Amino acid sequence: MKKCEYCAKQIGYHDMYCSDECQKSANDFYDMRDKYLKPFSIINGVFVLAVGICIFLYSFMHDVGIIGGSVSLIILGLMYILLPFPADVMIEKLKLKKAINITRYIGIGMLVIGAAVLTLFIIGII
Repeated sequence: MKKCEYCAKQIGYHDMYCSDECQKSANDFYDMRDKYLKPFSIINGVFVLAVGICIFLYSFMHDVGIIGGSVSLIILGLMYILLPFPADVMIEKLKLKKAINITRYIGIGMLVIGAAVLTLFIIGII
């Protein structure tokens, strides 16, 4: 049997979505992705590069590396929560709803790690 492209419920062979709600949710996601994909890609690239640079800077300037890296992780986490754009391969394999949820969980993890490192640095533990 074929599965709904949004929620992965089993559907008939000629259908794409199990309900109008799933179709509307999928269309809303694809419209949002088309609208915000370029700014998302630029911001994502800049802050992923910033995390790498901050890891390098950590060996020379401890404070700058920790603060910059954790702030970059916090921004990336917020962006993945607000604009969860999973890869097309992930959407194809897991269907849209589950792929969005996993992307948001990754964003929450990045946000928590960044906030924890920044908090520990401010307290003076690291």
